Amino acid sequence: HPQDNDLFLLQSVLLNMYSGFFSSVFVCIVHSGAACNVKDDNISERIYTIKEGDTLVLQCIVKGHPRPQVRWTKTAGSASDKFQETSIYNETLRIEGIQRVQGGRYYCKADNGVGVAAIKSIRVDVQYLDTPVLTVHQTISDVRGSYYQEKTVFLRCTVNSNPPARFIWKRGSMLIEQSKDNGVDIYEPLYTQGETKVLKLKNLRPKDFADYTCQVSVRNVCNIEDKSITFRLTNATSPPMIRLSVNDTVVVDPGQDVLLTCEVTAGFPQPNVTWTRYPGPLPLSALVRESTLILRAVTPADAGFYNCTAVNNVGNPARKNVNLVVRSNNLTFQITPDSNKDSETIQMGRDLKLSCHVDATPQEKVNYTWYKNGVPVYNSETLILLRSDPDMAPGTSSLEIVDMKFRDLATYSCVANFPGSRVPELRVDVNISQNSVSPPVLSVPPGGQIVSVREGGNVELVCLVADGKPRPPILWSRTEKDLLMPSGRPIVETPDGRLRLRNVSRDMMGAYRCQTAPYNGLNIKRREAQVQLNVQYPPILDPVFQDVRSRNYQMVTLRCTVLRSNPPRLADIRWFRNGDFIRMPMPDLKEMPELKFKLEPNNNGSYECRVSNSAGTSTCTFNVTAQPYNAEFYFDTPNPVRILKGNNYSYTLQWTQRDPEATDPIIGYWINVRKKGESRWYGEKGEEMGSIPDKKGVLMSHTISDLRIPLSYEVRLAPVTTYSTGDYVSRIIQYSEHHVCGFEDERICGFSQDRSDVFDWTRQNHLSQNPKRSANTGPETDRSGTKEGYYMYIEASRPRVKGDKARLLSPLFNVSSNRGPKGSGRVPYCVSFYYHMKGKHIGTLNVLLRVRSIASVDSVMWTKSGDQGSDWKKAFFGISPSGPFQIVFEGIRGPSYEGDIAIDDVSITIGKCKQENTVANAGKTGKIECDIFVCVERNITNQINTKKHLLFCTSHLCLCRLIQRN
Repeated sequence: HPQDNDLFLLQSVLLNMYSGFFSSVFVCIVHSGAACNVKDDNISERIYTIKEGDTLVLQCIVKGHPRPQVRWTKTAGSASDKFQETSIYNETLRIEGIQRVQGGRYYCKADNGVGVAAIKSIRVDVQYLDTPVLTVHQTISDVRGSYYQEKTVFLRCTVNSNPPARFIWKRGSMLIEQSKDNGVDIYEPLYTQGETKVLKLKNLRPKDFADYTCQVSVRNVCNIEDKSITFRLTNATSPPMIRLSVNDTVVVDPGQDVLLTCEVTAGFPQPNVTWTRYPGPLPLSALVRESTLILRAVTPADAGFYNCTAVNNVGNPARKNVNLVVRSNNLTFQITPDSNKDSETIQMGRDLKLSCHVDATPQEKVNYTWYKNGVPVYNSETLILLRSDPDMAPGTSSLEIVDMKFRDLATYSCVANFPGSRVPELRVDVNISQNSVSPPVLSVPPGGQIVSVREGGNVELVCLVADGKPRPPILWSRTEKDLLMPSGRPIVETPDGRLRLRNVSRDMMGAYRCQTAPYNGLNIKRREAQVQLNVQYPPILDPVFQDVRSRNYQMVTLRCTVLRSNPPRLADIRWFRNGDFIRMPMPDLKEMPELKFKLEPNNNGSYECRVSNSAGTSTCTFNVTAQPYNAEFYFDTPNPVRILKGNNYSYTLQWTQRDPEATDPIIGYWINVRKKGESRWYGEKGEEMGSIPDKKGVLMSHTISDLRIPLSYEVRLAPVTTYSTGDYVSRIIQYSEHHVCGFEDERICGFSQDRSDVFDWTRQNHLSQNPKRSANTGPETDRSGTKEGYYMYIEASRPRVKGDKARLLSPLFNVSSNRGPKGSGRVPYCVSFYYHMKGKHIGTLNVLLRVRSIASVDSVMWTKSGDQGSDWKKAFFGISPSGPFQIVFEGIRGPSYEGDIAIDDVSITIGKCKQENTVANAGKTGKIECDIFVCVERNITNQINTKKHLLFCTSHLCLCRLIQRN
């Protein structure tokens, strides 16, 4: 026992062996957070109801060993028309501010590789109620028989809600009822599926000009309050009308400011005006002032359709559109030899076409002018001007030279200008002669057909244009279909035919196509060529790292697989141990690198296989040792803390051994302990433990005793073989006086049966209960609602008779030396539990406090008798024991067999119950309703009304222990 930092030595530890402890997975879903309701539907599915904006917390409680991996997934939401999916690897799913589209069915899947994965689902129903939208529509019709016009008004109220909302109409503050007013009609359009109600005012009367309120309600589900909207109907009510300050299409130059005004010309109430854009949102530089939209220094990216919408909820919204066009330009040209003669050169006596194209917006605003040697060209028999060439892209102007003569050899100029624009004119000059125009020849330099580069380097792919006049640009693309260029674009233009790539990766490897562009040169059949890019990289090996464990004096085989390599020919294979070269015959470079040797205590270590090609070297690393694998703590150790005598406690440490058969037999474990925050371990010279069965999955345990309340400790554990010690694994032990038991473990958290009673409590769940058990009694599930969960119950069937008692005892709790609240010398505890008492023959459930002293004393702290319904109900009470104590659950059999009583989720926590009510009256009379009362202090006058359970205190202090009825 450690005293004042004295060292203590953990003596040899005797291991409690249990049967093989690999177990398949059990899973259930519990909830916390802001749930409105949790219930089962008619297909036994859990439904979790939550209000939009609250926090959803779902926890997947799993059991099984090894520890299962938990994954959350979700299918389509109940309020969403599109498939939603999420994947979260965590036991707890938490969604802050949940939205309606996040409703749906959530699945918790737990898998530990043993048996079949366990899956549970819960449906999350998100509740919401939006503010309703009220719109007004008016119609005027002729009533021919009486020769007057009848005006009818429709007030349409629409709302989005879950569950469906209830509608109420009011005129002023008075409820409108269709049966009491022939002038109104309330109905629901068929196509709105319950989200719309229409109030029809027939043949409008003077009293119908009033304030109308549409109130919607979901009947306070999830504490969602009612919402409403009010509209004032007058004889001036009218739909909106607007007009724009500009034409339908506005063409501007880049950098120009644009002012768009949407003027409201009619509508009452005053319409609200909004501006939107298609496609995309308004530009970041856009400024909206009332009904005016201001765009500063526009760019071509600001072009699009701008929409002005005016809404006052009367009639249909008024809308106007403006097409904003921002000019842009890029001039190219083409020279087309006589296509009828399939010519690729300029020849006398044949036709020739010169084309000029400006990539401008809008195309129809571009004016083209042609010049020959500086003189304007006009239409003639030999020179034909085309404003828009049908054989070319839209907006292309062409000059055709018919039956070319020597006089037609000249310099031709195409000038494009933009009337009303600040954009300067564009000009291209083309010299037409037999020497100035020739078709291109595309070639790849010698040795450039295949270009090799190491991964990460820079490279240049080259396609040269020889003899081409004018010289066209070169377009690069990938030959493999659907592959993009490294820049992310399908085609890249290079003026000189050189494609430069930086930081080359292996996914850039492949064939690249170069071709002449169809513009800025002869418009003839494209010239093409290919360049193969070969990216060299070192071998890709498997495994990169592997931890190899083996028994001593057995053969070990290490294999290093070459998955890919470029170039594929290997240059060298070498093996190293702890950095030293292993001399061995040169391995065959065409076979898989492999090393075989007998493992001995002196050749444990790090082995490397270094495989090289001309691009570099890669390594497979193996950590080879006879050292055993580390232990794995059992993650859900039940009731790990035990309170001992005095101010001490103990901890039951549980673990399994990972792959014990992989190495030499494990003969024991080293266990070291230290106080949390200290650097020195206790028990470092501890003795080895007894041998362990050479079997996977055996659960082992050891009780660490003499730990001091309330300190926390770190414990570490390492397996031991004859030759070596494994790595330590550690965990923190934290003292807790919070004792919670859901009876999921067979040892029922240290609870025990009282040997002096008549019969015992039984542990069971829905799957293990007797299928021929009595109907109409006992629970179907445990307290959390899962059929796999366990609980404790008393069986009232034969041979039990009326009055038979069964007592279940909690572990012994030692009251710590800490003093209680001011004015009290005792430490308070809160005892809470869930009980289930369904059946017409239910007897009595008593909860007793047993205080250990010279003689044990039992005091009834809580009691309940008779049928309490089909649900689990919670109970709690506070105690302040004077010494070591136990909680006793006493079940008393009723008059017949339908009298099963069950308990679950028992919690014993230090501190007062949160709902405990203390009333102090100094000379005043207080009245408290309770089931069990205790008056402390003397000279108290009290009176009991057994019908209402009222307690009157006239002086000093009165404590009333409240029992939660539901």
